[in-house]
Amino acid sequence: MRPVNVSEVKNIAEYELLRPAWRPEIMALKERRRVSLGEHFTLLFENRETVLYQIQEMMRIERIVKPEEIAHEVETYNELIPGSGELSATLLIEYETPEERALRLHALLGLESHIWLECAGRRCQARFDDRQASAERLSSVQYVKFPLLPEQIAEFSRGAQLIVDHPHYQAKWTLTPAQLCELHRDLSE
Repeated sequence: MRPVNVSEVKNIAEYELLRPAWRPEIMALKERRRVSLGEHFTLLFENRETVLYQIQEMMRIERIVKPEEIAHEVETYNELIPGSGELSATLLIEYETPEERALRLHALLGLESHIWLECAGRRCQARFDDRQASAERLSSVQYVKFPLLPEQIAEFSRGAQLIVDHPHYQAKWTLTPAQLCELHRDLSE
């Protein structure tokens, strides 16, 4: 999937004019790409449109106008765009209170070895961005990629499951036909 180019990013004034029409489209797109894994994990599968939207929103919120700062945002968020033969997602780990979140995140250390996408009879382990997790700390926002084998890509539209098998958190989700169709586009680009 082609990364976002700085030339595609609108300045804040232009974006403010486009935002009322574009935002509902992106929210609908994100909803089609959102997967709940149990009560506390949500995966939002990223693509060019979700990343461009995130860049524009960061510029708007942070009032980013300097070209070098915009280029930095584009470079940073482009890492979320899936490469050839992979799916990319933002994993949100959500607990109600800061105290519970701190306790649960500590219990979830090692999570990077326990999230899978299963397709065509084979499991593919999520690759975590190692800047978000360490042996002592786990962030509540993780960036993960699922590198699929060619035979998994060929069979993806027939069915896939997401699995968490951590000792302190287990969940499974079978992707719906609509989710399979939506995410298969990422594997086709």
